Amino acid sequence: QPTIFSKIIARSVPATILEVAGTAERVSPPGGGNTHECGAHLAPPRQCLVFCDVVPQTPIHFLVIPKRPIPRISRVGPQDAEVSPGGSLGRGGGDMHSADPPTPSSSSWSTCWLVAARTAQAEGLADGYRLAVINDGNHGTQSIYHLHLHVLGGQQLGWPPG
Repeated sequence: QPTIFSKIIARSVPATILEVAGTAERVSPPGGGNTHECGAHLAPPRQCLVFCDVVPQTPIHFLVIPKRPIPRISRVGPQDAEVSPGGSLGRGGGDMHSADPPTPSSSSWSTCWLVAARTAQAEGLADGYRLAVINDGNHGTQSIYHLHLHVLGGQQLGWPPG
């Protein structure tokens, strides 16, 4: 059974997908529908999709998902950690301390983290933001079985969350 995120990837449900700087692609289902507004935008790589949360919890709230469905964080495999042709995040041309960004591989959960950081920057979150908790499985209260990151910002956040 497809998840809501699979349907967003397939463009069969509405979403405001963050694309090229300064624009948002409004995607509505056949027959129209409402979309959520978001701020400035960044073009994500082919392996990730970035879109505005339909029930934002902060002034800026977007999600980053891998286009290739990974149901749970506990199911992430070595193929999902590849970032540069020579290895994984933190090695080679994609070193975290390098000025050069890593070169993403074909399907990369690690790339989604980089896309989250770059999108947060493009959205003007220079003062900081929160990458929300990733829920895993029934006991972790996971509700959508398609791995995803929530990025929240645009206001002072408290700790503990909630």
